[in-house]
Amino acid sequence: MTNLRFIRTAAVATAMAGMVAGAYAQSQKFPSRPLRAVVSIAPGGGMDMISRAMAQKLGETLGQTVVVDNRPGAGGNIAMEIAAGSAPDGHNLLIISATSVIFPVLYKARFDVLRDFAPVSQISAQGYVLVVIPSMPARSVTELVQHLKANPGKINFSSSGIGSPNHLTAELFSAMSGTRMTHVPYKGSAPAFADMLAGQIDLAFPAIMSSQPLIRSGKLRALAVTTPKRSFVVPELPTIVEAGVPGVVVVNWYGLLAPLNTPAWIVDRLSRGVAASMNSPEVVKRLQNDGSDAATSTPEEFRKHITEERDKWTRVIRNANIRVQ
Repeated sequence: MTNLRFIRTAAVATAMAGMVAGAYAQSQKFPSRPLRAVVSIAPGGGMDMISRAMAQKLGETLGQTVVVDNRPGAGGNIAMEIAAGSAPDGHNLLIISATSVIFPVLYKARFDVLRDFAPVSQISAQGYVLVVIPSMPARSVTELVQHLKANPGKINFSSSGIGSPNHLTAELFSAMSGTRMTHVPYKGSAPAFADMLAGQIDLAFPAIMSSQPLIRSGKLRALAVTTPKRSFVVPELPTIVEAGVPGVVVVNWYGLLAPLNTPAWIVDRLSRGVAASMNSPEVVKRLQNDGSDAATSTPEEFRKHITEERDKWTRVIRNANIRVQ
């Protein structure tokens, strides 16, 4: 009986100690100094713009400066290595894109987004648009599918590289529509657009905003968007699902991670700070000017989103037998 009483007393004491330690931790000031958000791309471009918009507003929300630290190279591994090796105190963060989930499926990667980091929140989302050259007889998704089925393997599509989101979007479209196309990868979107305008490429899935000048000038014909609902940029276009091909819902997203073992209460505070920042009217307007939507989430929701994205693209890559030489 004495031993049982001792065990119970010890258990209560341990629980109280944990509560006191947790309360003490949360009573500490956070953030206590400027934060650093490492980004895996060079300055300039959509991801950098959104990262800086988020950093500026998050800094105002938290009462500390958030510095964007651009560390491009090695397929994002340089940025991930810096962030993973940083102190897990909430002052060191990593901004990732959808490719951070896709590339480890294709390439041998040193870091895993879920194994080596703590998800904080999604930041934004930007869709793609299905475009074809004017000489293509299809004027709708239904007509395009019919044309592709009548010409298996003869119609080509471009992408900004093997394993890029727009490459995998086309592969997903092929799988869900029961068609077969030929992939022509490029090193970036600019040369892909150039060959498309020259008539050497038949169709593509570029970002909605970047393709608007070519669509409005009539140099490309837009058929549908990949977003779950119609885009505010081109509300006249149906979604691909709405146009008759189920399962083709794709957005290029950005999100925020913290080093593994960052205290949960700090991760939660960061997540709430991101939500307040990204949904502020000035940031929403700034993102919309770039064709993006603010898209925030709780840490749990973001972890689920990453898991679902990885599972989806793993299936697409395996079913399409995509290999990196």
